[in-house]
Amino acid sequence: MSPTAVRLTRNVMGRLRLASQGLTAAGPAPLSRLGGAVPGSAEDVVRWMTAMQAQDLQASLWAVGVRLPGSGLGEVRAALHAGSIVRSWPMRGTLHLVAPEDLGWMLDLTAERLTRSIAARHRELAITWADIEASRDVALARIAAGGPVSRADLFKEFDAAGQPTAGQRGIHILGTLCRHGWLVQGPLAGNQQLLVAFDEWIPVSRRLERAESVAEFLLRYIRSHGPATVRDFAWWTQIPLTEARAALDAVRSQIVEVEFDGAGYWISPETAGLLDSSVPGARSVLLLPGFDEFVLGYQDRSPVLAPEHFNSIVPGGNGVFKKTVVAAGEVVGTWAREGTGRGAAVVPELFAGTRPLGPAAQAALAKAARRYLEFLDT
Repeated sequence: MSPTAVRLTRNVMGRLRLASQGLTAAGPAPLSRLGGAVPGSAEDVVRWMTAMQAQDLQASLWAVGVRLPGSGLGEVRAALHAGSIVRSWPMRGTLHLVAPEDLGWMLDLTAERLTRSIAARHRELAITWADIEASRDVALARIAAGGPVSRADLFKEFDAAGQPTAGQRGIHILGTLCRHGWLVQGPLAGNQQLLVAFDEWIPVSRRLERAESVAEFLLRYIRSHGPATVRDFAWWTQIPLTEARAALDAVRSQIVEVEFDGAGYWISPETAGLLDSSVPGARSVLLLPGFDEFVLGYQDRSPVLAPEHFNSIVPGGNGVFKKTVVAAGEVVGTWAREGTGRGAAVVPELFAGTRPLGPAAQAALAKAARRYLEFLDT
């Protein structure tokens, strides 16, 4: 850590992350690289964020919407349906939204390591590489003959071809086909996505050398998630820490080091510039979806979520992240939607011991609730 690094307080730390993630009113300063002070489309948001956790489809749509002023659910769904954003397994064996041109090089970085990590499970499920290749041929033949296919119908094809799908065998085969760039989730059918051939759905993919791609991944992560550490990035991508540190050396001149709680963190120069004026978000109240990158996108979540409240967000450590109320860059509670239609309402539940929201924060919460309900109806 540089001895001249600016020291951040906890409150400023969280608000800088809000700015980097496009969760302040004006959006993140670095989004000027996309042609404006705020993003103009769902594609802009996803491309800026690099990757957005998306195993809960509905939550991921709001994760885009909350970062896209004036957007509606229909707009984000349309981008996913058209393939201008895609949802696949680029890292950690978990679904994410990414820009289509980025998915190929991300998979090149991460697929082999993940395949090794689940090799024992594949042996338990009696999945061999010959089974993967046979399933690939079945899937591509079915799609070539009949177009996009649902997971259920594709599993019927696998079963008929002698590739059983029961007991998680089917989802492991499907995940492997997607991670290796043969299939990808495509157009929407209700609240499910149909499966399509990767090369047809994503005809243009960027290809990068490994060191170059790790460096780009790290730089974009720092720009969209900073302040963050190299360990945060290595956890987020599951790229080995030694490679992440080498990437840091490659991009160090393009980012700025700051200090928090005795450790070095990295941010973009544009975000660092906010420290010279006024860091936005001091009076903000946000309603974030479950699994949102603001909470989930870091190995260490304690800078924005007090450790005593971890279990309130992920009860029993079950891996399911609840919706969060974020005030001035700090997670202060959870929330739920109750009712439907005109009777729908947002019901917050602040953590025990949290200071009640003052009048200004109550007004900001009410505004955030209206924005969410309007998003669902648009």
